[in-house]
Amino acid sequence: MYDNLTPFRDRQEAGQALAAALMPLLPGPALSAGTLPGQAPARPLILALPRGGVPVAAEIARALGGELDVLYVRKIGMPGHEEYGLGAVVDGAQPRLVLDEAAIRAAGVPRADIVAQTQRQLTEIARQRRAYGQGRRPVPVTGRIVVVVDDGIATGGTMRAALRALRANHPAALIAAVPVAPPDTLAALAEECDRIVCLRQPEPFLAVGAHYRHFDQVSDDTVRDALAQGAP
Repeated sequence: MYDNLTPFRDRQEAGQALAAALMPLLPGPALSAGTLPGQAPARPLILALPRGGVPVAAEIARALGGELDVLYVRKIGMPGHEEYGLGAVVDGAQPRLVLDEAAIRAAGVPRADIVAQTQRQLTEIARQRRAYGQGRRPVPVTGRIVVVVDDGIATGGTMRAALRALRANHPAALIAAVPVAPPDTLAALAEECDRIVCLRQPEPFLAVGAHYRHFDQVSDDTVRDALAQGAP
C-alpha cells in the first residue's frame, strides 16, 4: 500500500502498483468482466504518453493482458513564445486538434499560423512513430476500453488534450491512470474521462520526479523495446 510520502522505486514499480489498482475495473486474464459501462473487447488498450509513461504502461499491459501503444501528443504554442500552449494535436487513427479558442482570440493569433504549426507537429509525430513503432498505424479506439497512462501529472495540459481527443473517437470507456498528481489537477480532469486512477495526491505537489527514487530519462530504445513486446 502506497502513501503520499514513500517514493516509488522506479516507473516499473509504479506501473505494477497501478496495474493492481486497475485490475478490479478492467477485463483481464483472471477476470470475466469489468465494472465500467459499455461493451468492449476483453483486451483493454493501454496508451502511454511518451516517453516517461511507457515503462509504467508496459507493466499495466503485461499484468492485464492489454494491448500497448503510444499516444503522441504535441503542443501548439504561441508564435514566438512556444512554451505557452494554445492547444495540442493528438495522434490516432483520426488525429485530433484540441485548441484553447479563448486564448487564441485573446492573443490574436491568425488561423493560418495554427494550421501551419499543426502540420509541423503532425510531421514530427510521424517521425516519432517511425522511430518508435517502425511505422505502425495508430490503433483505433472506438468501442475499446482505453487506459491513458503517464508517469505523473503536474498541470494536466497534455493529459487533458489526450483525453479530449480520445473521447471524440468514442471509446467504450476512457480511464486516466497515473501514479501521482496534485488533487486540483485531478479534479479539473475528472470531466474529461470516465474514471481517474491515481495512487497518490500529495499536497503540496512539488514535481513528478520527487515521488520516485530513480527517475532517469527514458531512452528511445526503451520505448521501442516496450512497444515490440506489447504489440498485438
